Amino acid sequence: METAIFAFCLVCATQLGAQTKDGIYELDKECAISQTGTIKLNSSDAKVTVTGSSRSTAHVKIFRQVTNKRIVFGSEEFGIDVSEDNGNLQIRERSRSNVVGMVGYSYEKHTIDLEVPIGVSLYVRGDDGDYVIKNIGGSISLDLDDADVELVGCTGDDFRFRLDDGDILMDQGRGSLDVDADDADVKISNANFTSVVARVDDGDFTLETSLANGGDYQITAQDGMVALTITGGGGKFGIRHGDSRVTTAGDFQQESRSENRTSLVLASGNAQVDIRVDDARVRLVKR
Repeated sequence: METAIFAFCLVCATQLGAQTKDGIYELDKECAISQTGTIKLNSSDAKVTVTGSSRSTAHVKIFRQVTNKRIVFGSEEFGIDVSEDNGNLQIRERSRSNVVGMVGYSYEKHTIDLEVPIGVSLYVRGDDGDYVIKNIGGSISLDLDDADVELVGCTGDDFRFRLDDGDILMDQGRGSLDVDADDADVKISNANFTSVVARVDDGDFTLETSLANGGDYQITAQDGMVALTITGGGGKFGIRHGDSRVTTAGDFQQESRSENRTSLVLASGNAQVDIRVDDARVRLVKR
């Protein structure tokens, strides 16, 4: 039997990457991108860092090393395409395995570092991995499986997250937020969202935000906790709950309460906040 490992890469539509016989793949390239362009990244099992700055180009740096202590029966392929399109940039991994048997084990180290203009938008589709996103001023959309995500200093106004297992940590936010998470904890602080749609299964959803007049906030959770801290504004809160405990701190006024529904009012605004939970706890704080 033979082990076949192939690497292929189209970089900025002209350059080829290389993988050594030691299982190391490296790419370090400057690519053109509009100051408000879009980056589409498709990756798997990588530690990804995206940093926005005043630079005018995109610096793409990728490292992957597979250390084998095994005998493989079959073949494996790995490659990356990096291509420009009308001021946008697309980075896509391609891998294929026809392995039918293996003796031993392998270790993979895989990093993707992107330095980009601060005004770009980011769309990521990935499997496992860790993602750190800093100082991005455009919209951010993440569709991930098992991953941990940290967003720092991101000033856009459109955030969309799809996550299975993992955590999302965000230090600020504004505009609209759309979250769909399964076994995940979501924690967002220092936000000023005007619209929130959050669906969380098993996990905690913790949000610190002001409420906008006319804003719409919809949160659905199964198990875990919904913790909402209001830093400004007000409105009406409708909470539908099953075997859940609802607690408040601050100037909330209770309008009504029954076995499965609680209605509250917080003065100084007319936002609408709807929370639906099953076994999740609900805590509301006015600060």
